[in-house]
Amino acid sequence: MLASQAGYDSVTRAFIYSHLNSYVALEAFKYTELAYNFNPDTASARFARFSESQRQSVMGRKLQELIDTGKKTDSGKVAMDFTENDSTGKPVRLSDFRGHYVLLDFWASWCKPCRAENPNYLKAYNKYKAKNFTILGVSLDDEATRRAWLAAVKVDGMPWTQVSELKGFKSKSAVLYGVEAIPTNFLIDPNGRIVGKNLRGEELDKKLGALFSL
Repeated sequence: MLASQAGYDSVTRAFIYSHLNSYVALEAFKYTELAYNFNPDTASARFARFSESQRQSVMGRKLQELIDTGKKTDSGKVAMDFTENDSTGKPVRLSDFRGHYVLLDFWASWCKPCRAENPNYLKAYNKYKAKNFTILGVSLDDEATRRAWLAAVKVDGMPWTQVSELKGFKSKSAVLYGVEAIPTNFLIDPNGRIVGKNLRGEELDKKLGALFSL
């Protein structure tokens, strides 16, 4: 499977960089170079090879925005602040968690991979909460699935803070962090700097274990 994907990406890249004035190549660039956990610096250098007309097209400007957001949310950057309401309507700011390690988790009740990851988050939360670790869940549910969001929090036993604008991927925080697929998460240190991204399962436990052993 991995070999097949690598081969596909290789062929796709060959097509892209031999058709740098093609809109089709620009579309392919999005799914090949801006995939999950893409490197924004590498993507920026490769995107610059496209013709000026393609880079300034509607799609080109959208891709540039994704690259720019990727740079703003890369490891070492200060996490951008935002405010959203919790389930009771109380405003919660990301900066309220300064002084803690916080996992900023974008998810939704209808997202099966998100729900499958929740037991891992709960395990990490219980293991490290006494060591200054917590989680801020940001639901990308909408008004139509509000009840499903609240039910999922209860069913999955998530005791940490949950917020949502109930606007799906149009939520301010999702746009701010360039979230186009979930689950997506960012691990933020007590100084507000991003120290990890899209940590799942054992990767999250390993990262937290390393941080708290320092």
